[in-house]
Amino acid sequence: MSRPKGDRKGTGSTTVRASDAADEKHLGEFVASRRGVEGFVEPRTAVSDVTLLLVAHDGEWTRRRVPSVRWAHDFANRNQVPSYDAAVVGVPQRMRDYNSRMKRK
Repeated sequence: MSRPKGDRKGTGSTTVRASDAADEKHLGEFVASRRGVEGFVEPRTAVSDVTLLLVAHDGEWTRRRVPSVRWAHDFANRNQVPSYDAAVVGVPQRMRDYNSRMKRK
């Protein structure tokens, strides 16, 4: 990934942890262990670097920091996962439904 582990970058008045190899490993393991995964690339904000949100067929999801928008789409392509710009398409309803189911438990 782009910065050494533990490297932090200032973003205005906030310090943001950079993505690292553990983030990439987690994303890869999520894709490998679930079916119907789609990726939603979330742009950099004032408090967070670019993130990749992965959502499985049942709505289970995970989100991790990534080095760039391009890296996120390349990761998705390498893992045969469709990827979308979250700022354009939003997040899928199945993710919101999953969150609601988890709150009721």
